[in-house]
Amino acid sequence: MGTGARSADGTATINELKEFASFDKATQRYIRRSLDVGFARTDAIELWGRDPVESASIKAQKRVYKRLDDLRVQVPEDSGLDSVEPFMAPLVTMSAFDLGQDRLSGFAAYRFLYERLIGASARPWLPGAFCAAAALPHLHPDKRRKLLQSISEAAATAPGWSNREPVFYPEWVDKVDLEGLPN
Repeated sequence: MGTGARSADGTATINELKEFASFDKATQRYIRRSLDVGFARTDAIELWGRDPVESASIKAQKRVYKRLDDLRVQVPEDSGLDSVEPFMAPLVTMSAFDLGQDRLSGFAAYRFLYERLIGASARPWLPGAFCAAAALPHLHPDKRRKLLQSISEAAATAPGWSNREPVFYPEWVDKVDLEGLPN
């Protein structure tokens, strides 16, 4: 790999880190938790479940995310309508679950998470899935409005999408005891 490729990867990583840092703490926590559930990186209930309600939410998320492996291989390669339904229907359902958890603050956070859960090939389908899920009646009308207003015209009408896979996958970071460190 040449110096230019390493530099581009480094720049992409820094940009992804900055984007993740721009999300509020609850959104960051939910993204890390969702990646742990989606990739079975750890026991998500043990790590993220602070109370019975959150543990139940993680159990539900695990059930919803069981379709991720199928989604990853069903991403349509073109916009032919015959291949849309098997992919979009479960994607909208999964998206509706995540938006209903009230932790993804808008399209940017949603896109950040789903690019990692499914991969770069899903990018063209994310605006439609987001808008469909954000418009469903299970969300309060004020929440629907906020979510739908969070997607920019540029994101909704993009003529093309990058096929570069994400490089930064945020994970749990243990707190450091600063009192035991030397000055």
